[in-house]
Order: sequence, then C-alpha cells, then structure tokens
Amino acid sequence: MNPTPLQARLMAAALLLILLGLWELVVRQSGLSALVLPAPSAVAAALWTGLASGYFWPHIAATLQALVLGLAAGGLVGLFAGMALAESALLERVLKPYVVVSQVVPKLALAPLFVLWFGFGLLPTVLITALICFFPLMENTLTGLRQVDAQRLQLFRMLGATRLQTLLRLKLPTGLPAILAGLRVAAVLALVGVVVAEFMGASRGLGAVVIAAQGMMDTTLMFAALVLIAAMGLLLYQGCMLLERRLLRSHAFPLSPIPPLSRSRDNP
Repeated sequence: MNPTPLQARLMAAALLLILLGLWELVVRQSGLSALVLPAPSAVAAALWTGLASGYFWPHIAATLQALVLGLAAGGLVGLFAGMALAESALLERVLKPYVVVSQVVPKLALAPLFVLWFGFGLLPTVLITALICFFPLMENTLTGLRQVDAQRLQLFRMLGATRLQTLLRLKLPTGLPAILAGLRVAAVLALVGVVVAEFMGASRGLGAVVIAAQGMMDTTLMFAALVLIAAMGLLLYQGCMLLERRLLRSHAFPLSPIPPLSRSRDNP
C-alpha cells in the first residue's frame, strides 16, 4: 500500500480522532478527576476560553520571540562554527572537546546560573535556547561539508578555485541537505529550550503558564498550554520542511559523474 499525501494526512487525522475518543471514553468511564487527567473536551474548552479571552496571546508572543531569537543566534553560530571546524583540522582538534562539554552539561543545571548572571526576562531564555540548538546545526554542517566528492574537490583545485570559492560553490551546496536536516532538529530543540528556560524564571511564556497552572493545580490549563506548545512545534517543523524543499530546489546542481581527471589533462 502506497497512500497519497492526502490519504496519509487523512489517516493521521483519523488516528488522532480515535485516540482522543479513547481518551475521552476512559476519563468518563473511569471517573478520573480532572486534577489527575482532564478529558479532551475540558482541555478544548479551556484552550478556547484562554484564546478568546486573550489570556494566552501574550504568552504565545513571548515564547515565539524567545524562540526566534534563540534559534537565530544558535543557528548562525552553529553554522559558522561548523564551517570553521570543517575548514581547519587544528580548530576542530582544539575546540571540539569544549563544544561537546557544553552540550553534555544539563541545561536545567545552567538555567538557574543564567538567571543569576543575567536576571529574569528574555536574555537568559534566549541564551539557553541558543545553547541547545547550536550543536545540531554545527555537527550537521561539519558532517555535510566533509561529504564532498573527492573528484569534484580535486577538479576545483585544478581549475584554480580559491578556498572560499570551493566552500561557497561546492561544499555548501553539497552539504546543504545535511545542514537543513540539522536546522530541523535545532528548531524542535529550540522550542524545548525556550519552555525549559521559562520554567526557571520567566513571568511570561507558555512554559510560565505550565508552571503557574501546576502551582494552582489546574491540570486542564496545563494541558491547554501543552497543546499550544505542541502545535507551535509542529508548525515550526513544517516551516523548516517547506524551507528545505525550496532551498534544495533552488540550489540544485547537476550530479552527473565527472570524467576521469586523466582525460581532463589530455584535453587542450
């Protein structure tokens, strides 16, 4: 069976409806308290009420602002760091251990320190988000730039291309699929970073709503905020997929095999 994209979307929507129906049935039949597990209908009502009243919109805007700034900062640093490490083996040997250490340290442990150093507000959230999404883009950029065909690289050298020309015209187009795959991962992790940072010390944002709902023991409101976070993540991922398709289409270049270099030398 090979369903069309429309059929696949319909199947996914049907699966979602079945799961929501089972969830509603279990909650109603078992008599679970809304404090333990609210029914989907109660979550939908809380979500609609929060959106209609305007309660959620400032928090959505705060989360989006931190997400965009953190992803942009971490993504750009990761991209240029990956390019630098790919072009210099010495830099990779010197800096790569420190990069790995920065990633294995739990971000939950760093969040209180960032709040202590930079205070409450947007800056620590952006910094934690940038730190989380930096590594996937750097690692994918480094890997992608090193997947260049050896014959093409040798041909560029024979034609007298500079290092910058080789990077821009050969290595980056070749590594673009890997770089964009890293961007997808970084975008999803960036949203996780924003929410985790908002748990620590933000007064606005969907992560702050989750913590506030937990303090008020309002599980329904917590689930409504989680639905918004999930929807934001799905939209962000789909946006990255659309960007990837457009960039790969516009940066496509022929991949026909290069004739042997010995023949090229014989040509006048």
